[in-house]
Amino acid sequence: MIKRTIEEKLRQMTTKFPVVTLTGTRQCGKSTLLRQRFSDFKYISLEDLDNRQFAVEDPRGFLMNFGTPLIIDESQYAPNLFSYIQTAVDEKNKSGMYILSGSHNFLLMERISQSLAGRTAVLKLSPFSVAELKNVSLLPQNLNEWLLTGGYPRIYDMNIAPADFFPNYIQTYIERDVRLLRNISDLSQFVRFLKLCAGRVAQLLNVASLASECGITVPTANAWLSILETSHVIFLLKPYYKNYNKRLVKSPKLYFCDTGLASALLGMDDYRQIETHYLRGELFENMVVSEFVKKAYGQGREPDLYFWRDSNNEEVDLLEERGAVLECYEIKSTATMHTEHFKSLKSFAKKADVGIGHLHVVYGGDTDIQTSNGDYISWKSL
Repeated sequence: MIKRTIEEKLRQMTTKFPVVTLTGTRQCGKSTLLRQRFSDFKYISLEDLDNRQFAVEDPRGFLMNFGTPLIIDESQYAPNLFSYIQTAVDEKNKSGMYILSGSHNFLLMERISQSLAGRTAVLKLSPFSVAELKNVSLLPQNLNEWLLTGGYPRIYDMNIAPADFFPNYIQTYIERDVRLLRNISDLSQFVRFLKLCAGRVAQLLNVASLASECGITVPTANAWLSILETSHVIFLLKPYYKNYNKRLVKSPKLYFCDTGLASALLGMDDYRQIETHYLRGELFENMVVSEFVKKAYGQGREPDLYFWRDSNNEEVDLLEERGAVLECYEIKSTATMHTEHFKSLKSFAKKADVGIGHLHVVYGGDTDIQTSNGDYISWKSL
């Protein structure tokens, strides 16, 4: 099994909280991580109909029968169980009693907020990161191949071609998650919406335009975006406001949590298609930003990430707050270095009083290099 970055934080939280909740996009490896790396916990999945029926009909007996420490996977299927977990936790006041996980993140977090607020640490697992795959020599050496393949574990565990994996993934996601969360009468229209979102990766989100092109209302588009965010299919990068120019863009930018899924929705099934695709630069930017998100989640924290753009379209692709320090990143898919890449970074640095040591260009090359303008970071070093 590939070691997951979040494992250390997950283990640490079981010594601090009575309940730890692990969420994340469907098929990102939650069950595998819990079953194989937390063997000191008994593992029960409510995907098993007998276990589910037991938990639903006799939650107290279910908890007494399996004891602690206990992993309850797909725990959202037994909503009444959470109140009994709360009672058990309050009675024993002991850390490391339960780990809860599930694929339906909205339902799971709804149960948590109703019964276990203040009693659980909540961690998020993402698909494989560059670092996780690099550590076991599974990272594709070709950048376009990585953009097409993405990081879903089953692709690597079972050696499945992306063209075979993603259509089934999308169908499973639509049928098992979307149907459960919303009463959507026309699922084909939702799939069209999903594909339109893929066509807007790394771009400013214009909900009205998205709704119009899909033939739905703006409130419906907002509701569907909420579904995609909740199930960790997309995320929105907020603009940076603590700045020195009042004429700032205020719309967020849209990203997918995995570029493999975005590429599949764009109709690509061969990495050679990406080389000449009009969205290659945006897919690369999406990949880089999502790697920063994965890194934060792996450390058990929410990412402090932003972008900056003013009304003159001067832009810094990614800003990362590290306490009082602001790290600034330009993202370029080219493998060639050029001093022009630092132009926007240096302009922003003057406004924000940021030193040269905090200016970075993440690029499509293979080598990390320091220059007098800032440093180049290879995509393989993320």
